[in-house]
Amino acid sequence: MADVSEKSSKPALLAGLLLFVAFEVVAFYGLRYLTSGLGEANQNQAENTIVSNWVKTMVFFVAHLALVIAAMLALSNRLPRRYRGQVMGWFYLALAMTFLLIIPLFG
Repeated sequence: MADVSEKSSKPALLAGLLLFVAFEVVAFYGLRYLTSGLGEANQNQAENTIVSNWVKTMVFFVAHLALVIAAMLALSNRLPRRYRGQVMGWFYLALAMTFLLIIPLFG
């Protein structure tokens, strides 16, 4: 029974949250800069803008997904065993954030 993993402490969860927020902010602004030349900023136009905005959305989505997977793989190899339980929780939250970050991307 010595192999039973202990739960993460509150300071470790707080550090994980702060690092998650920092990662998402840097990823959002970096990908926003990367995709700045794609799409139309003005959504209320007479001509159709769906194709260029769809390309911008998919580039953002795939690039964010690649960043999240790379971060998860790097963290799961680098973190001590007692903190690895947090990685999957932050990974799932980052996947949900991908969909939420598309909204301010066009704002």
